[in-house]
Amino acid sequence: MVYFSEIDRVKRSIIKLYEEDFYKIDKSGRLSKMYDSVPSQLSMNKKRYVISSATGKRTNDKDKEILSQLIDSRTVLICHNTADKGISLSSTSDHDAFKMYLSDTGLFTTLLFNSADKLHTKIYAKLLSDKLDANLGYLYENAAAQLIASSGNRLFYHTWKKKDQIHEYQIDFLIASNGKIVPIEIKASSVNTHKSITEFCAKYSLKIFKQYLFSQKDVDHKDQLLFKPIYMLPFVLDEL
Repeated sequence: MVYFSEIDRVKRSIIKLYEEDFYKIDKSGRLSKMYDSVPSQLSMNKKRYVISSATGKRTNDKDKEILSQLIDSRTVLICHNTADKGISLSSTSDHDAFKMYLSDTGLFTTLLFNSADKLHTKIYAKLLSDKLDANLGYLYENAAAQLIASSGNRLFYHTWKKKDQIHEYQIDFLIASNGKIVPIEIKASSVNTHKSITEFCAKYSLKIFKQYLFSQKDVDHKDQLLFKPIYMLPFVLDEL
């Protein structure tokens, strides 16, 4: 527990330094709010990052300018929704529809379980021993985004309407490789349901190079869908 407390103290000091620098850029505090809002917006399973959810006010041009400064700081990773299912993912990316991740998953964890007491040390212990009773899909998703970006790939995701025209399917990440695309889905635990990637690959089978579902589970496959443990993502990215 002592080690967790010390690690958490250092991470909180880093976040404090970030926020002090953010304040130098934007004295209104909106930049800090946009940064701090990233974990909570992901945990709510939003299909896109919403600026007004972070600032608590209606979005204006100044907010968009501040957001650009946050992105330029490289403390966050931006993942654009793309309509292109081919190798030119950037040509149809929607600059108004995007998700955001933190560039450092360790800091993401601290912000996600931010509390004033010592409860966070127990949370870390449970997290590392896989005993934390929480849906951690968004935590794995942030880690995957950090790994994909560090491998030199830009981040893209894809959404489309279900037949009911109300709900949406979503592919967590799309990567171009070998003249085709690689859809990637991230799950914290259960791999029994994977409707989005199954529907996507059935619809665009001729454009798919490989398809992956990463989770805590062991190596497996179902037809063409390859199941891999999340720690193997860097090795898969090296091969693509």
